[in-house]
Amino acid sequence: MKNSSNTVPVYLIATQNRKEAVTGLLAQHDLNQFKEKSVAMKANYNSADPYPASTHLDTLRHFVSTLQAAGAAKITLGERSGMGDTRNVLTKLGVFDLGKEMGFEVAVLDDLPEEGWERVNFSGSHWKYGFLLAKLFNEADAVVQTCCLKTHRFGGHFTLSLKNSVGMVAKHDPSHHLRNYMTELHVSLSQRQKIAEINKAYSCQLILMDGLQGFAGGGPDKGRLIEPGVMLSSTDRVAIDAVGVAILRLHGVKGPVAKGPIFQQAQIKRAVDLKIGVQSSQEIDVVAVNEASQALAGQIRDLLPS
Repeated sequence: MKNSSNTVPVYLIATQNRKEAVTGLLAQHDLNQFKEKSVAMKANYNSADPYPASTHLDTLRHFVSTLQAAGAAKITLGERSGMGDTRNVLTKLGVFDLGKEMGFEVAVLDDLPEEGWERVNFSGSHWKYGFLLAKLFNEADAVVQTCCLKTHRFGGHFTLSLKNSVGMVAKHDPSHHLRNYMTELHVSLSQRQKIAEINKAYSCQLILMDGLQGFAGGGPDKGRLIEPGVMLSSTDRVAIDAVGVAILRLHGVKGPVAKGPIFQQAQIKRAVDLKIGVQSSQEIDVVAVNEASQALAGQIRDLLPS
């Protein structure tokens, strides 16, 4: 949601305390929108590798508890892992145990029947046959996600909130067994455009990005470790990803992510074309939540137009 100055805020907090970070960031948003609502959540459990490859369990814990305190009627975490069996990944990382402890549901998207998927295609899409999106994310009253701060060595270039949506898409088409959407995605020269196009298929009310640590090379499962010591939140996937790219640049990222204007990065550019979020860096307001993040917020503001 845009504020009165016609900009979208991306909130930034510098701290090593995850509870302080999550609660401090979410306090900047209207959490009444989740009261008595069903909430679908997407985290980052692409592999069984520990944070920052995967969502830190404490980040998930504090995110869920804050939504529950705000009165959310039901929270369902939906996941499909790309590097490993989803059920095994979630078991190894303790997600099922946390769900039982806190009372939220965990949906293994690989197990969905054909009727659990929604076929998505639209004019101008780079997807040959369209793709299947889990209906969970359009049937819930609200969608939230928590992503990590990472580069992506398999052609995505970076994996932030836009890329996190790939785990909402089916790997195989139940009605066309030879159709593998993930193979199509990862061998495509239009991979980054296709990533952005997934985001056209659903709306998202709140994004939390955990950048206490991250990868500024390699990724998504392992890479060159960085420690920005920050967490971000926004209602806008394009805005928060642009800020994420700026932070990666501040931490010495190399290769395509380091080159050219941030809004010319293919994921972001295609998302802008599809009007998924902000249209330019001028529409982003980087807001420091605490004094420790003020200097970094200024550095990001300076870097966003470049």
